[in-house]
This record gives sequence, C-alpha cells and structure tokens, in this order.
Amino acid sequence: MADIKNMEEYERLHRQSLEDPDTFWAEQAKKYLSWDKAWDVVLRYNADEAKIEWFGGGVLNAAYNCLDRHLEKHKNKVAYYWEGDAPHETKVLTYSDLYDKVNKLAAVLKAKGIRKGDRVVIYMPMIIELPVAMLACARIGAVHTVVFVGFSAKALVNRIWDCGAKMVITVDGGYRAGRIIPLKKNVDDALKHCPSVESVIVFSRIGLKLDLDGSREIWGHEAMSDKSLPSFVPPEPMNAEDPLFILYTSASTRRPKGIVHTHGGYLLYAAMTTRVVFDLQDNETFWCTANIGWISGHTYSVYGPLVNGLTGVLFEGAPCYPDYGRYWEIVAKYKVNKFYTAPTVIRMLAKEDIRYLKEHDISSLKLLGTGGEPLEPETWQWYHRHVGREQCPVIDTYWQIETGGHIFTPLPGVAPVRPGSCSFPFFGIDPVILDDTGEEAKYPNQEGVLCIRKPWPGMARTIYGDHERFTESYFSQIPGMYFTADGATRDEDGYYWLTGRIDDVINVSGHSIATADIESALVLHEQVAEAAVVGCPHPIKGQGIYAFITLSKDVPRSDDLKKELTELVRTEIGPITTIDIIQWADVLPKTRSGKIIRHILDKIASGKANELGDTSAIIEPAVIEKLIKEHVLIEN
Repeated sequence: MADIKNMEEYERLHRQSLEDPDTFWAEQAKKYLSWDKAWDVVLRYNADEAKIEWFGGGVLNAAYNCLDRHLEKHKNKVAYYWEGDAPHETKVLTYSDLYDKVNKLAAVLKAKGIRKGDRVVIYMPMIIELPVAMLACARIGAVHTVVFVGFSAKALVNRIWDCGAKMVITVDGGYRAGRIIPLKKNVDDALKHCPSVESVIVFSRIGLKLDLDGSREIWGHEAMSDKSLPSFVPPEPMNAEDPLFILYTSASTRRPKGIVHTHGGYLLYAAMTTRVVFDLQDNETFWCTANIGWISGHTYSVYGPLVNGLTGVLFEGAPCYPDYGRYWEIVAKYKVNKFYTAPTVIRMLAKEDIRYLKEHDISSLKLLGTGGEPLEPETWQWYHRHVGREQCPVIDTYWQIETGGHIFTPLPGVAPVRPGSCSFPFFGIDPVILDDTGEEAKYPNQEGVLCIRKPWPGMARTIYGDHERFTESYFSQIPGMYFTADGATRDEDGYYWLTGRIDDVINVSGHSIATADIESALVLHEQVAEAAVVGCPHPIKGQGIYAFITLSKDVPRSDDLKKELTELVRTEIGPITTIDIIQWADVLPKTRSGKIIRHILDKIASGKANELGDTSAIIEPAVIEKLIKEHVLIEN
C-alpha cells in the first residue's frame, strides 16, 4: 500500500476502510505487525461511553515489533544516525546495537522492581537513551510517560502525580544551542513532592559530578554494564488494548490530561501512516525533526520508523546552532531522503540568508513533510522552491496527540497538492464538518467544526484515570462522533482546509497550549487581579501568546513587572509558554453576568478591531476603545 498510484485507487481503498473496516484493518494488522496471538474481534465500539477496542484478544509486544523481528535480516542496518548539539558529536546505532541496549536497560528496570503496568516517567533530551528507555519500558510492559525537557519542575510534578509513576529516568543535564540545561536539578525539585517515585535512573550526558542519593538513585550506564544482569529480557506478552504510553497534552498547571495509547491499534496506525504517507522505501533515510517529548516524535521518530525497520535520524540540538544551515548540513551528511518538520521551523529558516541552504548538497531529498499547524501558502512555496528544488512533493499533514497519527494528508503522486490544504482523509477517517446548528455543512467552503464519525486504530482510548473527562472532552459535544475542536472547510474539489481552534487552546510552534493554564499561572502573582490570554499572529511561531492583565489597586505598571510575570509563567509551566505581549487593562470586557468576552480580546490581539461585531452586551463599551488604542503588534 506504500505505493498508491492514483486518486481512483485511493478512493477505492478509503471507501473499503469505511464500509468494511474489519476486513481492511485485519489485512493491515497482518501486514505491518507480528502477533503472538491473533485477535478475536477487529473492532468493538460504543460511542455513547467512548469505549473503543481494536484487535480485542490479540497479543503482541511493541518492542518486539520494533527490534527482535528485524534482527535476522537487518541486524547490521542503521536504526539511528544520532547528531549531538555540537556538530562533532555523532553516533551510528544499528538494529543490533539498539536491541542490546534496550535489553540491558529492560533488565535494569526489572531489577529495580518495575513490572507490567507500572508507570515510568522519562525526562531526557534527544539522545539515544531516550528511545532506548521507551522501548525498554514497552519490552517489559511498563507504561512510559515522556515529559518534554522544556517543561518546568512543577509541570513534571503534575505528571508524576497524575500517573503515579514509580520511576523517573533522566540525565545529569542536556545541551541546547551550546547552553547547558540542568535537567537533574528539575527532577530533584520535582521529587520533593512525589512520594510515589521509588527509584531514579540518571544517565550522564554532560559529565556533571553529581552526588546521587544511593537509596534510590543509580547511574544508568553503570547499571547497564552490570554483568550479573541478563543480556536478554523476553518481551512481555501484551494485550492489544494494554496501554503502551501516556502522553500529556499542553503544559497544564492544573490537573493534566494524560492521553493513553495502546500496544495494538496505535502501533499499527503509526507503522502504516509512516510507510504510506511518506512513501518510504526500505533503503531510504527518514528524518522527523520533532522532539520525542511530543506525539510527533513518538510516532514518527520512534514507533513508526522502527516497526517498519527503517533508518532514522535523531538530532539533539537546534536548527540555528551553530548557524542556520545546521538542518541542511545534517540532511547532506546522512543523505536524508524524506524530511518532516514543523511550519515554525520552516518560517524561521525562510527568514534567514539563503546561503545557509545553498552551502549544502541536499539533492538526496525526495519528499518534504510538515505538520503540527497549518502551513500558509507563502511558506509552503518557499519550502517547495528552495528546499524541494520544485521536485519534491510537500506533504502537509493534520493530526493531534489524540489521533495517534495523520488523519488528513496528501499522498505522494495521488492528486495535486494545494498549498495550505491538508488534502484528504487518511484510511479509516470518516470526516464531517458541522455548522453552528450541528448540521452538516451544505456548501463548499462553508466553515464549521471538524468531527470524525467512525473510530480508527490510532485514536486515544482514554484519559489516564479519568474516562469521564475523556468522554466529555471528545464525545459529548456531538453525540456519536469524535470532536476535534478544530475549525475546517471543504472546497468544491473535496480538499480540506483547517481554520484553527474553536476552543480556548492556542497553537504555539505546533504545540497546543490551554490559555487557562497560562491565566492560572499569572494570577498566582499577588499584584495581578485578573488575566485573560488569547492567541495572536506571530511571524515565526504561527500563534503567539497575548496576555491582557488587570493589576490590583494602586499597583504601578512597569516593564520590570512584565518581565516578572513572563518569568513566572516560564517557571510554572516552561519556556514553551513564554508570553509575547502583555497589555495592561484597566478593566476586561465583560458581559452583564461578569463573563469575560474572549472573542473580542482575540480580535483586538489579532489586529482585527474592525471585525468586533455587536458589542452591546458589554457593560462598559469605552473599555474596548482603550484596549484597541493600546494594542501592540508583534513585528515581522
């Protein structure tokens, strides 16, 4: 299926995936995965209770599918080219090398008392030990929870608490654009509040001479070299619906939302979308630049490529270090064939001197991908013209942490792409656009909310420890359908276009962040009376963070206070939530019932004051005029 030649073939297969899902997905499950025991039933689904079961009764193991089954033919094949933050640091890891490391760490985990179903938090930079830790957990049936290293100690606490983790795997520190990040310190701060954690494995990345707490902390490399531990750990037989990992949305300062994905359905969907969407061949090198702390890294840097036995690239650093040609240097060095990155990265690199691109031979590239947020046509054209040399198809994908993999995407060679459109639904995806009344959109280009009628294997199964919240978040708004909370349109030729979130979530550099989380952090400051946060246009990040803040009585306004509030949010949540604009507000616009009118603030922050519409419900209309007058634009 990796080579779908035309639109007729795509439409036939897509129709089959909707009309006869049992047959369609059974064929894919046999093709992509190795099973210890075949399933009893392909799909059971109760939309009212948001209960989804794929391949019920089937038994398999994700680590086995990623490693063991490839060894007979591909033990010497490169699994990862690793590139450190500094250009001189590189490693090449074969499938045999990765297999050995995963087994050794799995033995360490078992020796430390980790068993099937236990939760393990992984807080590591983009080094080889990160996928090793994930696969070691999967091998013994433990549930891993990777926390992005840009999140603060407080965000780490919330995740450890929520999943009840027994272990944390981390490093002494990390590098980012030549700077040292003290990750172990964040873990130490977090663990003061996390009694569930019984042990900590620390890998040495930057060579800090730390005094470990001998009662529960050990050095990872030393433990893995212990000759008394077995060099082979049998993969734990896992039911298809057993949790493989929990991944948390946003950077919540409240109770976080732990999305659960499974050994069976998720693994199949990751494998299939990786192979089909990027038309990957066995001899090609694939690079997804996403950090593994996000779902993109889970699906397209770890599970998808490894299940397919492909060669991937892992990069620890930043695209601007030591200069803006770093990505292109890596593409040339490892002869990358298929390249997948975020619009934020493309926008940033497109603003720099074209010489950074021209200095490197990137002629190995055959396909370019992008995902995480809509790619506006102007940036699409730069990507296609300069990086793709007008020869590489640009695959603009749409999906979410909850979907597990791409749910809308062009397929190479199937139909002409349209810059800015995510094209067509992937197999198994049955979309509908609903208007304000809940009726299906009747006309081309009519905007509404995007929903999915039927389940697909990669979709999340629950929110960890709170299935009621899962049902309310994704299945209660439109009974019987999955609610994406994204607006969309469908043009006269059937192409889909995303128009942005319809809830209080903003997309910053491809990362969904709940505005309420930032507001909660801001009002922790004793001088802040009230805060309202919305998104605003940003030339690099897509959306920036715009905060309207009302101070307590008699508190003077100052730039120093703005810096203090910005740092407070970074400390509470992490650098990803750095506020771009703070605008002081005497009063926030409210209805007579006292509710903040957010759509008005959103229009003001976006520079669309002429689109405010009816403001008669506001208690003090003069408030609006002053906010508009003092509005600040982010400069290009």
